[in-house]
Amino acid sequence: MEFCPKCGAVLIQKTKNYGCPRCNYSSKEKVKIKASEKIGEKKKITVIREKDSQVFPVIAETCKKCGHEEAYFWTVQTRSGDEAETKFFKCTKCSNTWREYR
Repeated sequence: MEFCPKCGAVLIQKTKNYGCPRCNYSSKEKVKIKASEKIGEKKKITVIREKDSQVFPVIAETCKKCGHEEAYFWTVQTRSGDEAETKFFKCTKCSNTWREYR
């Protein structure tokens, strides 16, 4: 398949000539277009460990396992939309996780 050097349309072979239906370019020889691509460096992927991913707010909540008085918390809608959401807690010391329904 040959392409027009002016507009990029596909050239049509007419007897011994090649012609462009868009811009009326014509040539007696085939037009060769070269294409190249540069491949850059790959980006490094950062791995997040469990300790790095703790971005939850800390509140004063007593752990039932170790008695520590600080815990992370987050909420999730675990039941239907018209019911209250479930609040989850995770102890900052022993990583014990528990939930509270409202």
